[in-house]
Amino acid sequence: MEVALIGFFFIFYLVVRYFVIDHDTQAEKDRLRFAEGITLVQFHRYDEAFAYFDQAIKQNPKSSLAFAYRGKCHLRNENAYSALFDLTVALSLDNTIPDSYLDKGIALYQLNQFGEAFKEFDKAVWYFRGQQPDAIRWRAMARMQLDQYGPAQKDLIRAIELGDENSAYLLKQPPFSNVIYS
Repeated sequence: MEVALIGFFFIFYLVVRYFVIDHDTQAEKDRLRFAEGITLVQFHRYDEAFAYFDQAIKQNPKSSLAFAYRGKCHLRNENAYSALFDLTVALSLDNTIPDSYLDKGIALYQLNQFGEAFKEFDKAVWYFRGQQPDAIRWRAMARMQLDQYGPAQKDLIRAIELGDENSAYLLKQPPFSNVIYS
């Protein structure tokens, strides 16, 4: 009888605890907190967004999302080294943000570090569950730089299946100009 009573209270405790605990991740909370800056990035106002996220980092130095978006602003302003630094910090704070892997790969690609860029694009594809055509196209571009044309062709075809027109253009260029894909 006592065991059943203890079991009942334990289950009751678990149910109450489940409903009392906050289930939002830090990244989800940061998305709400930094909604204004994220909107600036979405409207391609990168200078204003950079200032916003620079201030956000000063106030919240452990926010991976703030570092990720400041890195995105650096990347769009063609400052690959600063972008690489911010994105590396963002990934060290939270390694589950797929956009950070994609942006870090782009920064590495711009710095002609194609092997490292490929690794970051591969992680981005994995975190996006293979459903983000931009990540797949960038991985294919890194593979082409590494002379891996067969897998690059497969990546481009997959990106086309997901609706990426840029991949269709790349697939019509050498060395893939003999590929017929409809």
